This record gives sequence, C-alpha cells and structure tokens, in this order.
Amino acid sequence: MDFGLRGRVAMVAAASRGIGFAAARELAREGARVFICSRDAEHANEAARKIHDETGAEVTGVRADVTSEEDIAEFVARARTASGRIDICVTNAGGPPATGFDQTDMDMYRKAFELNALSAIGLARHVIPMMREQKWGRLINVTSISVKQPIDGLLLSNTVRAGLTGWAKTLSTEVAADGVTVNNVAPGYTLTERQDELATMRSRDSGKSKEEMIAGWASQIPMRRLASAEEIAAAIAFLASERASYITGVTLQVDGGWVRGLF
Repeated sequence: MDFGLRGRVAMVAAASRGIGFAAARELAREGARVFICSRDAEHANEAARKIHDETGAEVTGVRADVTSEEDIAEFVARARTASGRIDICVTNAGGPPATGFDQTDMDMYRKAFELNALSAIGLARHVIPMMREQKWGRLINVTSISVKQPIDGLLLSNTVRAGLTGWAKTLSTEVAADGVTVNNVAPGYTLTERQDELATMRSRDSGKSKEEMIAGWASQIPMRRLASAEEIAAAIAFLASERASYITGVTLQVDGGWVRGLF
C-alpha cells in the first residue's frame, strides 16, 4: 500500500530511541523528509544518521526539550526554514514517574502535565496554523492505553494523558474542515528502553526479577507478548498517510488486545 507520504515533511518529537525513533524511521521509509528532536544533540544527530543510512531519506536531528516553549519554537522554526512546510507532527515524550496517590505531590503533577500534555499542545500551536493554511496536515499524539483503561501504579500517566486525549478530540473538530486530522496512538506494553526501566523499578518493589515482570505483563495480553516499537510506528505511519484522510478524533489502541472495553 502506498501511503502517499513521498515528499511530505514530518516532525517527530523525542525520537532518539524507542517509539519515537521507530516512528521517524517508518515515515522516512515512506519517503518523508523527517526532522527529529532529543534533549541531547549528540543523540538526536546519531539517530538521524542511523535513519538516513538505513532509508536514504533526508533526516535532521535537532536538540530540543519538549517541555521548553523556546526549544519547541526553535525545533519548528528549523524544520520550516529548511523545508518550507510541515505536513506531519508526531508529538511524543517520555512517561512520568510511576507513583501512587500518597507518593505524588503537586509539583509532580505540574511536571507531568508539562511533559505529557503541554509539550504536545505547544507543538500543535506552532504547526496547526501552517497545516490549516495549506489545507493538509496530520497531528498524531503518542499516548498510552492508560487513556482507555487506567494502569495501577501509573497515577500521573493515567491523569495527564487522559486530559490530552480530551484536548485532541476537541481540537480535531475545530480543524477538520481544513483538511487537518488529529489522532492519538495509544501503545500497550511495548519492548522499549522505557519499558525495560519500568520493569527494573517494579522488580525492586515486588521482589521479582525484571524478566518475571515482563513475562507477567505478557501474560495479561491475549497475544501473549509485548509489542515491538515498529508495530506502534506502523500505526503512526498509517494515520499520517493519505489513506487515513477520513479518520480524525480517534484514539487507536495498539495493545495486542489488552484493553477489554468496547470503546
């Protein structure tokens, strides 16, 4: 299937590793020119080189912290100056700490909101006006299955990502008539560095090994395995495509069947 992305310009946040890196690589494979960011300039440039070497696409790494309004503005400006347009924006950021109510203070809520909500909103504020003007655009937010079914011990993620989902649904109705779609991809348990770190942390609290934690998560999933980052990236690329032109305001869970609800 031709996704119609050859020549399109894509931005992917927090793309030096994990799902962000896989998404950037998948868009590059489809022929898009890709701009990626990371808080570390060396990591951003190294990831860009890897994707270019594998796909032959033009990929640019930019140092940017998505919790900084100034960095977001510079990231978007770099992409627009170099390419003249932005067609696709994938918002993404690392997850907040795993905590329960008693361990979570107000400053932690504020930081989580900045990381997992304001970062996406800030990117949208810069790219949506361009997309509306050119009558074509794709805003795709990487969230979590916790927006469909909250996960025990992830109070901050459950709270903030659900709020972002409501914001995205509202925005999608405001920009739909201009040819701009706004969707969310909600990954389930995925084999990334972040998941490995979470397994290590949970193993300390539970007395189980990291491998036992991962096996326990896999046992909850009908497919009996965790996702690969590439499987999440494929869903992102589809929502970015011409083929998904009539899909907006949805949260697409990519979870191997973990969520049991109908909606």
